[in-house]
Amino acid sequence: MTRFNLTGATRLNIIVGNPIAQVKSPAGVTQAFVDRGYDGILVPVQIDSGHLNALLMTATEIRNLDGIIVTVPHKFACYEFCSSATDRARLLGSVNIMRRRREGGWHGDHVDGLGFVGAVRANGYDPAGKRALLAGAGGAGSAIAMALVEAGVRTLAIHDNDTGRRDQLIGKLKTLGRAEIIPGSADPTGFDLIANATPLGMKAGDPQPLDVSKLDAKMFVGCVITSPVISPLVEAARRIGCKTSTGSEMYEALQSSMVDFLLARDGSR
Repeated sequence: MTRFNLTGATRLNIIVGNPIAQVKSPAGVTQAFVDRGYDGILVPVQIDSGHLNALLMTATEIRNLDGIIVTVPHKFACYEFCSSATDRARLLGSVNIMRRRREGGWHGDHVDGLGFVGAVRANGYDPAGKRALLAGAGGAGSAIAMALVEAGVRTLAIHDNDTGRRDQLIGKLKTLGRAEIIPGSADPTGFDLIANATPLGMKAGDPQPLDVSKLDAKMFVGCVITSPVISPLVEAARRIGCKTSTGSEMYEALQSSMVDFLLARDGSR
């Protein structure tokens, strides 16, 4: 591990969310900065939705602040604050990462989906041609849905208790002209790949995001939750013999993409 020397010249990056204690990125991203020769640090900031805009306005005026990583529940709101965004982020209407633009404002992208699919593949499973069920149509879920479509799933069913949000995401994904995109339910019967992009399982006593009694050992089950490391859904899936991926594995696959974006030296910085 390369030694980190914190000085007044060190560049600041923040990760914003509510809650924030569960995030794993501050240490890993800071170490990646050091390894790439960038004198920067990533620190966690807990902020509620009512004060987010004030924080972002202040962040814009902090001249040694280069980048912002975004976690729940701020991914849609932060997109609205961006001056520019990638095609992927524009389609989804959300971001999980922002970097300062040379000409002012912020440039955003959403790479959560790349991390989820990367973790699935790292565990020996190929989404191409599969029938997938996704629980959660929020910020992370939207990005995962798009990445699964781009990875070649045959069918993607989306389950969310907010049916308006679910249907809006289905409509966006249908514009890609790839895969069958349909409403889903909590019943995983008949699907090959199960993805949980909800926070259910972070707190003791949370209900399962899907009906785990209907899982079978042929299914692959992936989850975004990083704390606990083995979420209740993954634990239930492993008990019956499913292959799985965890939120921590998703983060490991995601970190490089986030650092690449934050350190990019293009016209949008």
